[in-house]
Amino acid sequence: MPLRHALLALLVTLIWGVNFVVIKVGLQDFPPLLFCALRFALAALPLLFLRGPMPAPLWRIVQIGLLLGVFKFGVLFVGMHLGMPAGLSSLVLQSQVFFTIVIAAVMLGERPSHRALAGLALAACGLVLIGWQRPMGDSLLAFALVVFAALMWAFSNIATKRSGATDMLRLICWISLIPPLPLLALSYVFEGPDAISFALTHLTLRGIAALLFIAFLATTVGFAIWSFLLRRYPASVVTPFALAVPVSGLLAGWLLLDEQLSSLSWLACALVFVGLAVTVLPKRRA
Repeated sequence: MPLRHALLALLVTLIWGVNFVVIKVGLQDFPPLLFCALRFALAALPLLFLRGPMPAPLWRIVQIGLLLGVFKFGVLFVGMHLGMPAGLSSLVLQSQVFFTIVIAAVMLGERPSHRALAGLALAACGLVLIGWQRPMGDSLLAFALVVFAALMWAFSNIATKRSGATDMLRLICWISLIPPLPLLALSYVFEGPDAISFALTHLTLRGIAALLFIAFLATTVGFAIWSFLLRRYPASVVTPFALAVPVSGLLAGWLLLDEQLSSLSWLACALVFVGLAVTVLPKRRA
């Protein structure tokens, strides 16, 4: 891969890592479920300019939209709203790699290697350490919700793989049509019409900027670049760059939100990151 394309891949991981900080900032102005609904409503707007047939069967788009938009991002936003730090959220969410391996083994018959299982064990130890330090109450619940979001992301990965779609930008825009209505309904029930009305009538530049960032920069631009790279290079060359997302998220949370990590937290992060490297990277690179 030429240097310019490697830099593009790193730019995407930087955007996706900083995105966790932006979500945390946006949650100061929006209830989490409403914030997520608005994000996908805006992310679907490029369909007004994208021509061509539906990239996958409608039932599959609905399935991925519910898994990815409602059960992954909706739950992630709630978890971060309840207190899960942005940096640790970006790290814990990468456990979707290991969930995907297990689900693919059960549903697709893909057998993980012994090295992949060793990486899974290392990362699991790191997640246990992270959860062990969370105090009882909302923080522990928030941690569990982010882990659940990672599990839902893994199921959506399998559904996406089975969709047969090749244009990932068009697919993500079609998928974005599905979550807004269910998320708005959940927001109405759990967050209440008063909270929705207050958020929409008291918009701030901070909240609008956060919403535009996660809707267009993190979703439209990020997936456009990522799909461009995946079309030009093998997935085994492109996907390892995703290992930089937790690093970007942790550093962004530390630098921009002053999220402090204890020595044990750094050790836990290192275990998860090493587990990711052992699992995903080829043996020589790992």
